[in-house]
Amino acid sequence: MKVAALIKQVPDTTAKIILSGGGLDESNIKWSMSPFDEYALEAALSHAEAHGGEVIAITFGPERADKMLKDAAAVGAKHLFRIWNDGADALDALGVAAALAEVASSEGAEMIFTGKASADLNMSATGPGVATALNWPCISFVSEYNNDSAVRVGPAGKERVSLPKNCVITCDKGLPDLRRANVKGIMMAKKATIQLSAPTASTSNTEAGNLSSPPEKQPGRTFEGADSVSEVVQLLRNDAKVI
Repeated sequence: MKVAALIKQVPDTTAKIILSGGGLDESNIKWSMSPFDEYALEAALSHAEAHGGEVIAITFGPERADKMLKDAAAVGAKHLFRIWNDGADALDALGVAAALAEVASSEGAEMIFTGKASADLNMSATGPGVATALNWPCISFVSEYNNDSAVRVGPAGKERVSLPKNCVITCDKGLPDLRRANVKGIMMAKKATIQLSAPTASTSNTEAGNLSSPPEKQPGRTFEGADSVSEVVQLLRNDAKVI
């Protein structure tokens, strides 16, 4: 069987975000795989190993995302796909999900794993969007997984869910320790082929506006001595409105 892992390259969680010209200044950003997608990749590899299958790693992104795909190959992904073309960055979450679903379906994926949300946009839209495009059930926020059932947090607490043959699973933290690439895996990944495809959709239902930083906070004020108590109380009551 084939198992798909949908992964996304995002700014490293320690990166300093700088906005310029209404968008993100990417010149000095370090990029890495979205943390929840790391758990999705691990779950996909475990599922494939348990069922004698192979993992397809799929991403939607520009050429810089090739390194992340090679990293996935270094830990066991057998087939690598990147979706992109001129204008692809204008697609909204549903357009991206449809493109990911199309590749996963065309490659015969029987199970699909992805992170519960990306570290940059935090929309939690990819898993449900892919499931909708394929008309598959989506099991979200999975924190434990053992190849035929999964545990997620529901309204009443933890729920154990039986997995159907075809479904999309979005992964949270709590899955087993992530495997790390060894020297052999790294060397083999250098020779791995990345297949590039273009998204079918060319229009988006939403438009992205400009990005801008929030206004700078006014500098704080310092008060000393008992004589300033009444002034501080008035400022807290009338300006800060906390008392």
